[in-house]
Amino acid sequence: MRNIYFDHAATTPLCEEAFNKMKPYFTEIFGNPNSQHAFGREAVKAVDEARDTIAKIINCKPNELYFTSGGTESDNWALRGTAHALSAKGKHLIISPIEHAAMLSTAKALEKEGFTVDFMKVDSEGFVDLEHLKSIIREDTTFIGCMMANNEVGTIEPIKEIAKIAHSRGAICFTDAVQAAGVLKIDVKDLGVDLMSMSSHKIYGPKGMGALYIRNGLLIDSIITGGHQERMKRGGTTNVAGVVGFAEAFKIADRDREKNFDYVSSLRDRFIDRVLAEVPFVKLNGPRKENRLPANADFSFKFIEGESILFSLDLAGIAVSSGSACSSGSLEPSHVLLALGLPEGLAHGSIRFSFGKHNTVEEVDYAVDVLKQAVERLRKMSPLFKAEGEIKNV
Repeated sequence: MRNIYFDHAATTPLCEEAFNKMKPYFTEIFGNPNSQHAFGREAVKAVDEARDTIAKIINCKPNELYFTSGGTESDNWALRGTAHALSAKGKHLIISPIEHAAMLSTAKALEKEGFTVDFMKVDSEGFVDLEHLKSIIREDTTFIGCMMANNEVGTIEPIKEIAKIAHSRGAICFTDAVQAAGVLKIDVKDLGVDLMSMSSHKIYGPKGMGALYIRNGLLIDSIITGGHQERMKRGGTTNVAGVVGFAEAFKIADRDREKNFDYVSSLRDRFIDRVLAEVPFVKLNGPRKENRLPANADFSFKFIEGESILFSLDLAGIAVSSGSACSSGSLEPSHVLLALGLPEGLAHGSIRFSFGKHNTVEEVDYAVDVLKQAVERLRKMSPLFKAEGEIKNV
């Protein structure tokens, strides 16, 4: 049976270069970087070098970069930490309705603490409505957050413009770059963002490793206390091997960024073109090509459930997702697709395909062929599809 992985938005395999770079820090250079002896000094040197590497890639100062356990923690810290730190100025927060669950859940928790959260509108392709954003900013708005690229439909947002709007009204701007880092060219100074989250395992690095960029001078409370790590901002023993692997994976992703972008985009475009041409009653979610992540192809299939398609593809050796991996266990339709205006039934019939640098054209063509057969078989069993056919025959 085939073994094809089209779920790179959920996670990526650890690249060999990062794995080899990490190995010594499990068995040989195993010291705690906060220890004052030679073992600790060796470890902290590796952490400092990794921080320098990542800081250079995103154009920030090394002391503006803080290592975390991943994108979820970074998102939580950015929103909760700044909301609390700036609460004396105001308690009004603005985010997009298509953010990751880490942001949406944190926003709900903050509402219970007395904060007010408003959502900027998005259009049918997932792009933020900048004029609506301007209309909902208030004097007490302290935080405006929008992901750089959506994890479900691949829409790349106008973060630079959002940051300008935020700063014009005295608010800070955060972006979740978990899907964008290593894929898009990122310069935090040019973007003008005050905070930015990243995750290692989306760019062929180790799981359980991420980072938060915090502009120097920004007020932010800690959410994990208990130690002097990360310049007393984030407690917890530093994951030295993870930090080293993250930096190595990011360095390689940045080095090969343009090559990978072009290649993966070509796979995506071939897949999208074939599906739209050969599978009836299907809708592509998100923009067609421009301002879309190179790896992302998200479709809604009318008359059938996305999970049924997912299981059919899995049986054929093809791994895909029915949405965000962090929410795929939910029976609720995708909040992202609902925000884009899709009806509930169509939102339930969505599948996300996300390609990687190791995938091939042959794999793409095989997946389309299997998909066509699966959709046709499932629709034959669908009472909704039968009803549609009966209506057409009247």
